[in-house]
Amino acid sequence: QVQLVESGGGLVQAGGSLRLSCAASGRTLSVYAMGWFRQAPGKEREFVAAISGSGSTTLYADTVQGRFTISRDNAQNTLYLQMSSLKPEDTAVYHCASTKTPWSVRARDPKSYNYWGQGTQVTVSS
Repeated sequence: QVQLVESGGGLVQAGGSLRLSCAASGRTLSVYAMGWFRQAPGKEREFVAAISGSGSTTLYADTVQGRFTISRDNAQNTLYLQMSSLKPEDTAVYHCASTKTPWSVRARDPKSYNYWGQGTQVTVSS
């Protein structure tokens, strides 16, 4: 059974930074593509970023391109999301997720992911 546990969320002022972590257990996920999604109240789950199993390929939503960086440490079975220049509209619950393939051409689609964490709240004040 794969478990994903996010941490690192919190309250930050606009323009600030946070780094989210996603620790995986129960299975080695180093070969699998992983991603970050977010969901604000009353809105659908939204793609944020994805990374291939090797870490060589990354993909970002236009809304976070240039501000967020996804990375992974396969030795530690951990996924990261470095968030900078945060805006109030970045406020949401952030979830990490894992696929069962090294990469997916549908990496932006939540349906491509098989395992999900419970999420961590990020609140950006103006």
